[in-house]
Amino acid sequence: MRRLLQSLLLKLTGLGLLRITLFSDTYLRYVKPGLRPVLIASGVVLLLLGVVAAFSRTGNGGHAHDDHDDHGGHGGDDGHEAHEAHAHEGHDGHDHSGTPKIAWLLVLPALSLLLFAPPALGAYTAARSGAKPVAVQKKGFEPLPATSPLPLTLTDFTKRVQQDRSRAIQGRTVRLTGFVTPDATGDGWYLTRIIFSCCAADSQTVKIHVYDSGSAEPPAANTWLAVTGTWHRAGTLGTTSAPAALDARLTTPIAQPINAFTDDLPITPG
Repeated sequence: MRRLLQSLLLKLTGLGLLRITLFSDTYLRYVKPGLRPVLIASGVVLLLLGVVAAFSRTGNGGHAHDDHDDHGGHGGDDGHEAHEAHAHEGHDGHDHSGTPKIAWLLVLPALSLLLFAPPALGAYTAARSGAKPVAVQKKGFEPLPATSPLPLTLTDFTKRVQQDRSRAIQGRTVRLTGFVTPDATGDGWYLTRIIFSCCAADSQTVKIHVYDSGSAEPPAANTWLAVTGTWHRAGTLGTTSAPAALDARLTTPIAQPINAFTDDLPITPG
């Protein structure tokens, strides 16, 4: 029974990994693109191990018969007692080798990976995690291009607001993209990006507070948007007292990018 469960778990997990890496981009919900070859190789190895485990022998029955033959040639009480002791050990080993019923619950997560992949991280996770501290810009800031609206990542916008002493962002119309995370206070909402350093376990969140006076209600959580607007005046621009916030002028729904867990430059709406 134990060997059956091991084989089943290995094969289900291997097939699940191959399904989300070879036949879809689902794996990008959990890891960075560069780990795809590793996941494919792992899926193949697990599948092969499962097949081998299904056809391998337990190896216990044959040894008991050989021992009986060895002792049978000697006779006497010592041989009989040794044979009984060996049989008792084999009997105990058989009784205690059964698979605990609770172990079968491990089949459920392996089966879920094969049939339906767990959802990607989104607003629920972002609302319960602190914003990622933006690294200090050690080198000076380059002049901003004259493009309007100016495409920026959420990280670059935050740096310009809180670290650029030239205040080049003041009065500029920018365009940022991300997904919506509700503000529990009801005062606007957050444009959000979740960033993977390696995988979902080490994800970090970048948020921009959006004030949208033109909308009676905030957009639905997890909606991907391109937001055009200007910096929300508060605090002293170029210092950490200035909030990473935006006064929205236009919000445009966009398709979720294939690799959503980076803070890339905004994609063009439509």
